[in-house]
Amino acid sequence: MKRATCATSSFFLSVLLGLPVAAQVTPEEVWQGWQKMGATYGQAIVADQVVRSGDTLVVSGMKISMDQDGAKIDGGIDEVRFKDLGNGTVEVTMTDTYTIDMTMPESGKTQDINLKLTQPGVSLIAGGSATRTEYTYSAPSVLMDMQISEDGAVLANVASALTGLAGTYTLDTKTAQSMLDSALSIDTLDFTIVAGDAADGANITGTLGALKMGSNGTFLGVAAMENMSQALRDGFAADVDLSYGQGNFTIDVRDSGKESKIVASNATGHFRANMGAEALRYGAGGTGVEMVVTGADIPFPEVRLSYGEASFDFLMPLVASDQPTDFTFLTRIVDLAVSDDIWTMFDPTVALPRDPATLVIDTKGKVRLTADLMDEAAMASLDDGAPGEIHALDVTDLTLKFAGAELKGTGGVTFDNSDTITFDGVPAPTGRFDLEIKGGNGLLDKLVAMGVIPADQAMGARMMIAMFAKPGSGPDVLNSSLEFRDKGFFANGQRLK
Repeated sequence: MKRATCATSSFFLSVLLGLPVAAQVTPEEVWQGWQKMGATYGQAIVADQVVRSGDTLVVSGMKISMDQDGAKIDGGIDEVRFKDLGNGTVEVTMTDTYTIDMTMPESGKTQDINLKLTQPGVSLIAGGSATRTEYTYSAPSVLMDMQISEDGAVLANVASALTGLAGTYTLDTKTAQSMLDSALSIDTLDFTIVAGDAADGANITGTLGALKMGSNGTFLGVAAMENMSQALRDGFAADVDLSYGQGNFTIDVRDSGKESKIVASNATGHFRANMGAEALRYGAGGTGVEMVVTGADIPFPEVRLSYGEASFDFLMPLVASDQPTDFTFLTRIVDLAVSDDIWTMFDPTVALPRDPATLVIDTKGKVRLTADLMDEAAMASLDDGAPGEIHALDVTDLTLKFAGAELKGTGGVTFDNSDTITFDGVPAPTGRFDLEIKGGNGLLDKLVAMGVIPADQAMGARMMIAMFAKPGSGPDVLNSSLEFRDKGFFANGQRLK
């Protein structure tokens, strides 16, 4: 089911943007290329009539169909014209409006997606060579209306309008593998989503500006995706990068007749994903986000939240190897602020500073996989065992700022995987972490005064801190050096294990 959905989505995107998925340098070869590449996604592309009229190949009654693993797709374009421009390039034009219908089984139910696409004034020029075809694409606008139903009941209606589209698309078929490379820019994207009914549902409207999308990769065909682990070893790869500028969103929610509303905006955003034999990399984030929430169940007139940046990014290997390979993990929440109404719930006397909070965790290291993560059989055979070994961990930045206190840390360790006894099942580490805490005692005093932490618990916390930390270079500054060496654990030179 997932393979069929992926294939359907990939080809649908090509149709939506007016980009064929294969082409050569003559009209006939362009049309044949469409059919050939459609077949690699498991789709049949046929026509009622194909006629050459002068310098133009006219394809009438074009139909797209697929039936795979219970997923079906049926689409049609009344007419597609492939015009030989006489200079080794082909101009492709098509009927402005066409439809695509998809049916997909999902958890014992049937979901139907009905699409209506309109792209007046689209311009598409195909050129290059028989084995490497390059396309230049532009369109003043693309409109999409989509209805999503489940077992005959309408779940949602989606309408979107894209303006100022321009891009390129390159297909390289020198080998049995299909090399794909594309870039697209969109001036604006406006969308509306209506879901549910008058009592329970949501209305979502939004706009995004300055979208840029890029992708490249190697596709091996639908059949190869049967075994993703082997496909990665055989050369499957995909790289997608998306960025966008200012956006505004409004979400109106109805829950049993009660209404709530979210109004949000952002300055920029991004999404990236890269998958290949070497590793999987995935990341997303946004900047300049502001959000206002109102509703009957909220005990304030409104709740405000904002942050300067929120993002995450990770890199992890997918394929078993003899040698350790890189992994990374990064999460950033910078200058997170909430409205005073939230603070007042637990700090009515304004005992705590209400400065924006920040959390940064930036790590990297080395791991060696002993099983392919995409191999279902190999993973199942592990039972509760780990699919690999950790060999090194470096913390390049640990930062936490909250209520006037700040924690900073850096350091790194390596692991001896031959010794999992000394540290109770964890490979024996060797290395050091250095920490600095500013304002920690002051924050603890305020929490005791507020009644958040009982005095006796605070005393226990201070005793514990004294074991691991020593006075730093200024007032209310504590430093701690945590070291693993000689099969032991040391805090500021004192052996604790």
